[in-house]
Amino acid sequence: MAKRRIKSSSSTTMATTLLAFFLLFSSGYAAPVSFTPKDNFLLDCGSTSFATLPDGRIFLTNEQSKSMLTAKDDISVSVPSADVPLAIYLSARVFKEEATYTFKMGTAGLHWVRLHFYPLENSQFDLTKDADFDVQTADYVLLDNFTMQNKTGWFLEEYLINVKNEEFILKFIPKSGSVAFINALEVVSAPDPLISDTGSALFPVGSFTGLNNYSYQVSYRVNMGGPLVSTQNDTLGRTWIPDTNYLRSANLAQNATVAPTAVRYPDGNTVTALIAPQWVYATAQQMADAEVNTPNFNVTWDFNVDSGFSYLVRLHFCDIVSKSLNDLYFNVYVNGKMAISGLDLSSINNALATPYYKDFVVDEAISGKKITIQIGPTPDNTGTRNALINGVEVMKMSNSVNSLGGQYGVDGTKTAPGGSGSTRHAVAAVGFAMMFGAFAGLGAMVIKWQKRPQDWQKRNSFSSWLLPLHAGDTAFMNSKASMSKSGFYSSTNLGRSFSFAELQEATKSFAKDEIVGVGGFGNVYLGEIDDGVKVAVKRGNPQSEQGITEFQTEIELLSKLRHRHLVSLIGYCNEHDEMILVYEYMSNGPFRDHLYGKNLPPLSWKQRLEICIGSARGLHYLHTGAAQGIIHRDVKTTNILLDDQFVAKVADFGLSKCGPTMEQTHVSTAVKGSFGYLDPEYFRRQQLTDKSDVYSFGVVLLEALCARPAINPALPREQVNLAEWAMQWKRKGLLEKIIDPHLVGSINPESMKKFAEAAEKCLAEFGVDRPTMGDVLWNLEYALQLQEASSHGKAAEEESSVATIPTPAAAAPPAATEAASAVPIPLPEETKSPAEAQALEGHSGTAMFSQFADLNGR
Repeated sequence: MAKRRIKSSSSTTMATTLLAFFLLFSSGYAAPVSFTPKDNFLLDCGSTSFATLPDGRIFLTNEQSKSMLTAKDDISVSVPSADVPLAIYLSARVFKEEATYTFKMGTAGLHWVRLHFYPLENSQFDLTKDADFDVQTADYVLLDNFTMQNKTGWFLEEYLINVKNEEFILKFIPKSGSVAFINALEVVSAPDPLISDTGSALFPVGSFTGLNNYSYQVSYRVNMGGPLVSTQNDTLGRTWIPDTNYLRSANLAQNATVAPTAVRYPDGNTVTALIAPQWVYATAQQMADAEVNTPNFNVTWDFNVDSGFSYLVRLHFCDIVSKSLNDLYFNVYVNGKMAISGLDLSSINNALATPYYKDFVVDEAISGKKITIQIGPTPDNTGTRNALINGVEVMKMSNSVNSLGGQYGVDGTKTAPGGSGSTRHAVAAVGFAMMFGAFAGLGAMVIKWQKRPQDWQKRNSFSSWLLPLHAGDTAFMNSKASMSKSGFYSSTNLGRSFSFAELQEATKSFAKDEIVGVGGFGNVYLGEIDDGVKVAVKRGNPQSEQGITEFQTEIELLSKLRHRHLVSLIGYCNEHDEMILVYEYMSNGPFRDHLYGKNLPPLSWKQRLEICIGSARGLHYLHTGAAQGIIHRDVKTTNILLDDQFVAKVADFGLSKCGPTMEQTHVSTAVKGSFGYLDPEYFRRQQLTDKSDVYSFGVVLLEALCARPAINPALPREQVNLAEWAMQWKRKGLLEKIIDPHLVGSINPESMKKFAEAAEKCLAEFGVDRPTMGDVLWNLEYALQLQEASSHGKAAEEESSVATIPTPAAAAPPAATEAASAVPIPLPEETKSPAEAQALEGHSGTAMFSQFADLNGR
């Protein structure tokens, strides 16, 4: 079994080309999908207080999960601290006799089962020596004679189980004279399309059907050529570890990296973020430069596995190195056998930087104790002599007695020699071979293989129009030990419940000096909780027009929403008739403060574009990330907040509404919002749609461009309303006359034109004529590409002018122009490598949010 100890590694240099960019954006791609598990049981075993992981997931305490456990023992052990990455390893349940967890399932199908182990030191048991036990479900053996001897540190066992019953049970069965223990466990729905029913068999070569009949244990999940990809950056909460420990000869490999946003999933939903996140496809290992004319070697990875089992090996590919189509052909080998010959990734989807994966069943007869993956060039001289791979997953398959832990099943049945699940047909074929001779036997095996049952229906694909950002990338408190004794989380996941005394202490008794903002709800105070973690404490004003309804709306919405570009709710206080919300603190305040009125250093055009793009992503997630969608209803520059890296997050959800159902076209509701941003159609008809947010966002775009308020009564009448005034200049073709003077000379005209077009479409009089937030986002990203292309072009020209003595008749040759245009153009997050971006996203859980100065609103 592979131990999953995860360490970060440094990121590599990013590389992409302008040609690749235009290929990507001209080929019609769908954005990655999101997934909300219907079953989501997270138990922190033995704990008395909540544990919140860095990805925002909250684990239930002993008290909250006691109804799920049937056990004669009630033994819990814990330690205040330990050298472990997660708070869930600081406590454990210990069982001297058989104990059963029972889960009431909301849906059948694939489920993640994750078992967390750490033999924490305690006065009652030596869990390293005393623990020896089995773990079983009703149908499968997961662990057999499991012990922590010869293991160090924490340990994760991860399974993918096909649940078929309304109840799912996990039994912990200690051996005689031993104990069983568990620190934390997860039972979480997984999307059924994650495992296709058909893969490829290596021996005999052909298709392998019936993969849905098996359960799996994750042995390895590896990000080739890249850093750790944590649960915060994976749609399904998976962890992908670096491949450096498995490379046989590191000098033969060279990593390649592009920005995750450069990876575009293909149409048709065959490959989505459910298969692997963009972070995995954005990094790769390729052949190193051998400094020879005809490189001819393989890059090799070795993975140790348990013998006696077959394995499902999933290989992930994405051509992020080629500059043109049909230029890269290479071979892939598994355990010395040809798995893919002459793989041309660009021909599969007629595009570059497009994910692709392939599943192989490695039979126990050829898996042995090691699985070896190799990539290498084809023997001919077609195209560039190179090979690459982006990710590898190795999953143990349940054997003939439904065990993933050994030779015995739940009922005590033992596997026959060579009797793992994927080899049962091979055994039958051998019998025929013995009876009728080698040729007859081979023929029987081939016929039997081809006639395997085909009655497993294809799973329905998920919607493909969600952003490639990850719900769950927002973290709260990263240590259970930091939780105060009075703090707890409700069973409805509404966040941490603070006592009033805690918040008094955090804000120095709500001192005036700690006020960082004033809004319609009340004052916002800077506070410090636990070990000096900064938070924003938003205290309701009893005289405010906003009351308990808005308070509850904000709590309920933010407790359900998890997105990099939405604010993070830490918790709340509802004591002594107080209504207080606690958020992560964002040190750079509202977007508006950096545009006008505060004398802060002006933002560059690129910074403004990135902030608008981030805000658009947050709003697009609101509109599409939930089944019914959410309409913000108060989009404005004061509700777009910036962290210390100027990453934008949409804030203030007190006025938000659920969108219309499938049978509705709008939501009828009283008009609320902010003057200057209100959708005129919504104002006239009191019919709210997500296009109302789009209109408000159009005003935000103009504020970013012109650096002036949406409404300014001090100006002449025709200039009071920014949207009307700017659109008049736009129609005259003279919008550049009224842009922020700080942008003059630095903004690329084509970038501004595309940006202004996006704003104009948002401000259409009727909602049906406005684009979706997804369309707006695409146009903004394109505007950023144009600005970056211009910036790189200017830099190349300046460099050329320094290196070359100009002559009066000289003109830049076409080749020079092409070279300037071919410089990689960073997308909004491409200036940071995956590792750096991961560290940046980490702030959302450890720095805590604010709503700020002059937050005058609703």
